[in-house]
Amino acid sequence: MKLIDLTHVLQHQVPVYPGDSEMELVQTKYLSRDGYCNHQLTMNMHTGTHIDGPMHLIESDLYLSDFPLDSFVGKGTLLDVSGMNRIEYKEEYEHLIGEGTILILYTGFSVYFGQEKYFTEHPIITKEFAELVVRKKIKLIGMDTPSPDRYPFETHKLWFDNQVLIAENLTNVDRLLDVSSFEIIALPLLIKADSSAARIIARTE
Repeated sequence: MKLIDLTHVLQHQVPVYPGDSEMELVQTKYLSRDGYCNHQLTMNMHTGTHIDGPMHLIESDLYLSDFPLDSFVGKGTLLDVSGMNRIEYKEEYEHLIGEGTILILYTGFSVYFGQEKYFTEHPIITKEFAELVVRKKIKLIGMDTPSPDRYPFETHKLWFDNQVLIAENLTNVDRLLDVSSFEIIALPLLIKADSSAARIIARTE
Protein backbone atom coordinates (compact mmCIF):
# COMPACT_ATOMS: atom_id res chain seq x y z
CA MET A 1 0.00 0.00 0.00
CA LYS A 2 1.18 3.51 -0.83
CA LEU A 3 -0.27 6.87 0.12
CA ILE A 4 -0.12 9.82 -2.29
CA ASP A 5 -0.94 13.29 -0.99
CA LEU A 6 -2.99 15.29 -3.50
CA THR A 7 -3.14 18.37 -1.24
CA HIS A 8 -1.38 21.71 -1.52
CA VAL A 9 0.35 22.81 1.67
CA LEU A 10 -1.51 25.55 3.55
CA GLN A 11 0.91 28.36 4.22
CA HIS A 12 0.78 32.14 4.53
CA GLN A 13 -0.75 33.80 1.47
CA VAL A 14 -1.56 30.69 -0.55
CA PRO A 15 -2.93 31.96 -3.91
CA VAL A 16 -6.71 32.48 -3.82
CA TYR A 17 -9.36 32.70 -6.53
CA PRO A 18 -9.61 36.28 -7.89
CA GLY A 19 -11.99 38.29 -5.72
CA ASP A 20 -11.65 36.05 -2.66
CA SER A 21 -10.13 37.35 0.56
CA GLU A 22 -6.44 36.68 1.10
CA MET A 23 -5.39 33.85 3.36
CA GLU A 24 -3.31 34.56 6.46
CA LEU A 25 -1.39 32.07 8.57
CA VAL A 26 0.62 33.81 11.25
CA GLN A 27 2.44 32.73 14.35
CA THR A 28 0.84 34.44 17.34
CA LYS A 29 2.73 32.87 20.25
CA TYR A 30 6.40 31.95 20.58
CA LEU A 31 7.86 29.32 22.87
CA SER A 32 10.79 31.54 23.92
CA ARG A 33 8.55 34.51 24.75
CA ASP A 34 5.17 33.06 25.72
CA GLY A 35 6.03 29.60 26.96
CA TYR A 36 4.09 27.93 24.15
CA CYS A 37 3.69 28.11 20.39
CA ASN A 38 0.47 28.92 18.51
CA HIS A 39 -0.60 29.91 15.01
CA GLN A 40 -3.73 31.68 13.77
CA LEU A 41 -5.38 30.90 10.44
CA THR A 42 -7.73 33.25 8.58
CA MET A 43 -9.07 31.92 5.29
CA ASN A 44 -12.16 31.52 3.18
CA MET A 45 -13.37 27.98 2.55
CA HIS A 46 -12.17 27.96 -1.07
CA THR A 47 -8.48 28.44 -0.34
CA GLY A 48 -5.99 25.82 -1.45
CA THR A 49 -7.17 22.23 -1.84
CA HIS A 50 -10.84 22.21 -0.87
CA ILE A 51 -14.24 20.65 -1.46
CA ASP A 52 -17.21 22.65 -2.77
CA GLY A 53 -20.68 21.77 -1.50
CA PRO A 54 -24.03 22.64 -3.14
CA MET A 55 -24.68 25.68 -0.91
CA HIS A 56 -21.75 27.38 -2.64
CA LEU A 57 -23.73 28.19 -5.78
CA ILE A 58 -27.32 26.92 -5.52
CA GLU A 59 -30.15 27.25 -3.03
CA SER A 60 -29.52 24.45 -0.55
CA ASP A 61 -29.97 23.75 3.13
CA LEU A 62 -27.09 21.27 3.18
CA TYR A 63 -23.88 22.33 4.88
CA LEU A 64 -20.84 20.27 3.98
CA SER A 65 -20.97 18.82 7.51
CA ASP A 66 -24.39 17.31 6.66
CA PHE A 67 -22.91 14.93 4.07
CA PRO A 68 -22.18 11.39 5.31
CA LEU A 69 -18.56 10.28 5.54
CA ASP A 70 -18.93 7.85 2.66
CA SER A 71 -19.44 10.86 0.36
CA PHE A 72 -15.72 11.56 0.73
CA VAL A 73 -14.21 8.07 0.56
CA GLY A 74 -14.38 5.58 -2.27
CA LYS A 75 -12.82 3.79 -5.19
CA GLY A 76 -11.09 6.20 -7.52
CA THR A 77 -11.19 6.56 -11.29
CA LEU A 78 -8.51 8.60 -13.08
CA LEU A 79 -8.88 10.26 -16.47
CA ASP A 80 -5.84 11.75 -18.20
CA VAL A 81 -7.19 14.87 -19.92
CA SER A 82 -3.87 16.72 -20.03
CA GLY A 83 -3.30 19.17 -22.85
CA MET A 84 -7.01 19.89 -23.36
CA ASN A 85 -8.40 23.42 -23.09
CA ARG A 86 -11.92 21.99 -23.14
CA ILE A 87 -12.62 18.62 -21.57
CA GLU A 88 -15.01 17.08 -24.06
CA TYR A 89 -17.18 13.99 -23.84
CA LYS A 90 -15.67 10.89 -25.47
CA GLU A 91 -17.53 7.63 -25.96
CA GLU A 92 -14.59 5.71 -24.46
CA TYR A 93 -15.27 7.43 -21.12
CA GLU A 94 -18.48 5.43 -20.83
CA HIS A 95 -16.47 2.32 -19.90
CA LEU A 96 -13.43 4.07 -18.40
CA ILE A 97 -15.44 5.84 -15.69
CA GLY A 98 -16.72 3.51 -13.01
CA GLU A 99 -20.23 4.22 -11.75
CA GLY A 100 -20.43 5.63 -8.24
CA THR A 101 -16.68 6.21 -7.96
CA ILE A 102 -14.68 9.30 -7.10
CA LEU A 103 -13.47 10.72 -10.40
CA ILE A 104 -10.07 12.44 -10.58
CA LEU A 105 -9.09 14.49 -13.63
CA TYR A 106 -5.44 14.97 -14.49
CA THR A 107 -5.04 18.14 -16.55
CA GLY A 108 -1.43 18.89 -15.61
CA PHE A 109 -2.44 22.46 -14.84
CA SER A 110 -1.28 22.37 -11.22
CA VAL A 111 2.22 23.26 -12.46
CA TYR A 112 0.89 26.83 -12.81
CA PHE A 113 -0.39 27.04 -9.22
CA GLY A 114 0.72 30.43 -7.90
CA GLN A 115 0.72 32.05 -11.34
CA GLU A 116 -2.04 34.33 -12.66
CA LYS A 117 -2.76 32.03 -15.61
CA TYR A 118 -3.72 29.26 -13.20
CA PHE A 119 -6.95 31.13 -12.47
CA THR A 120 -7.55 32.66 -15.92
CA GLU A 121 -6.56 29.99 -18.45
CA HIS A 122 -7.49 26.70 -16.79
CA PRO A 123 -9.30 24.00 -18.80
CA ILE A 124 -13.09 23.90 -18.59
CA ILE A 125 -15.62 21.08 -18.64
CA THR A 126 -18.13 20.89 -21.49
CA LYS A 127 -21.83 20.34 -20.83
CA GLU A 128 -21.70 16.87 -22.39
CA PHE A 129 -18.88 15.77 -20.11
CA ALA A 130 -20.61 17.29 -17.08
CA GLU A 131 -23.76 15.34 -17.91
CA LEU A 132 -21.72 12.13 -18.17
CA VAL A 133 -20.48 12.70 -14.62
CA VAL A 134 -24.07 12.93 -13.42
CA ARG A 135 -25.13 9.88 -15.42
CA LYS A 136 -22.29 7.87 -13.91
CA LYS A 137 -23.48 8.85 -10.41
CA ILE A 138 -20.05 10.21 -9.48
CA LYS A 139 -20.22 11.29 -5.83
CA LEU A 140 -17.14 13.51 -5.89
CA ILE A 141 -15.01 14.81 -8.75
CA GLY A 142 -11.53 16.21 -8.16
CA MET A 143 -9.27 18.18 -10.47
CA ASP A 144 -5.89 19.90 -10.46
CA THR A 145 -7.44 23.23 -11.48
CA PRO A 146 -9.23 26.01 -9.56
CA SER A 147 -12.62 25.31 -11.14
CA PRO A 148 -14.36 23.10 -13.71
CA ASP A 149 -15.90 26.18 -15.36
CA ARG A 150 -16.14 29.97 -15.43
CA TYR A 151 -18.99 32.41 -14.85
CA PRO A 152 -21.95 31.72 -14.79
CA PHE A 153 -20.65 28.38 -13.40
CA GLU A 154 -23.18 26.10 -15.10
CA THR A 155 -21.12 22.95 -14.50
CA HIS A 156 -20.93 23.68 -10.78
CA LYS A 157 -24.70 24.16 -10.66
CA LEU A 158 -25.49 21.02 -12.67
CA TRP A 159 -23.32 18.89 -10.41
CA PHE A 160 -24.65 20.48 -7.23
CA ASP A 161 -28.23 19.90 -8.40
CA ASN A 162 -27.29 16.22 -8.58
CA GLN A 163 -25.36 16.04 -5.28
CA VAL A 164 -21.94 15.79 -6.96
CA LEU A 165 -19.29 17.34 -4.73
CA ILE A 166 -16.29 19.10 -6.30
CA ALA A 167 -12.68 18.99 -5.09
CA GLU A 168 -10.50 21.74 -6.54
CA ASN A 169 -6.79 22.65 -6.53
CA LEU A 170 -5.39 19.13 -6.33
CA THR A 171 -1.70 18.49 -6.86
CA ASN A 172 0.55 15.47 -7.52
CA VAL A 173 -2.17 13.87 -9.65
CA ASP A 174 0.50 12.80 -12.16
CA ARG A 175 1.64 10.24 -9.59
CA LEU A 176 -1.59 8.32 -10.25
CA LEU A 177 -1.01 7.97 -13.99
CA ASP A 178 0.64 4.57 -13.72
CA VAL A 179 -1.50 3.31 -10.84
CA SER A 180 -3.97 0.59 -11.78
CA SER A 181 -6.21 0.83 -8.72
CA PHE A 182 -6.61 3.36 -5.92
CA GLU A 183 -8.96 4.66 -3.26
CA ILE A 184 -9.58 8.34 -2.56
CA ILE A 185 -9.92 9.70 0.97
CA ALA A 186 -11.02 13.34 0.76
CA LEU A 187 -11.88 14.57 4.24
CA PRO A 188 -13.12 18.13 4.73
CA LEU A 189 -13.36 19.77 8.12
CA LEU A 190 -16.53 18.86 9.99
CA ILE A 191 -17.68 22.40 9.48
CA LYS A 192 -21.08 24.08 9.16
CA ALA A 193 -20.20 25.90 5.95
CA ASP A 194 -20.85 25.73 2.21
CA SER A 195 -17.41 24.25 1.51
CA SER A 196 -14.20 23.35 3.30
CA ALA A 197 -10.48 23.00 3.07
CA ALA A 198 -9.63 19.32 2.84
CA ARG A 199 -6.78 16.84 3.09
CA ILE A 200 -7.11 14.62 0.05
CA ILE A 201 -5.04 11.49 -0.42
CA ALA A 202 -4.97 8.48 -2.71
CA ARG A 203 -4.33 5.05 -1.30
CA THR A 204 -2.95 2.72 -3.93
CA GLU A 205 -3.43 -1.02 -3.87
